[in-house]
Amino acid sequence: MEGDSFSGMANGGQVDNKLIQTFHKSFVQVQSILDQNRMLINEINQNHESRAPDNLTRNVGLIRELNNNIRRVVGLYADLSASFARTMDASSEGDSSGTLRSSDGAGRSGQKRVRPG
Repeated sequence: MEGDSFSGMANGGQVDNKLIQTFHKSFVQVQSILDQNRMLINEINQNHESRAPDNLTRNVGLIRELNNNIRRVVGLYADLSASFARTMDASSEGDSSGTLRSSDGAGRSGQKRVRPG
C-alpha cells in the first residue's frame, strides 16, 4: 500500500522537484539552527564549568535562545510533514485507487495533520 502512494510521485516530475526543493530548503534551515545550538551548548557548558556568577547569569539567556531554536526546528519539521502530506494527497488525487475521502467535494481529504499553535 505504501508503495502506491509514492508511485504517483514518480510520474510527476514537477511534484518531485517542488517537494525536493522544499525539503532541501527546510533541511538547510534545520542544519543551520542545529549548528547554532551546538555552539550555544558549548558556551553554556563552559559558563557552567567556570561557575562565575556573570557567566551563570548569561546562561539564562543562552538557554532561552536554545529553547527558542528547538521550537523553530520542531516547527520546521511540522511544516515539512504537512508539506509532504499535502504532496502525497495531491499526487493520489490523480490516482484512481479511491484512497482519498472528501466530504466537501474540493479534493481535500480532511486535515490529517494539524500544527499546534
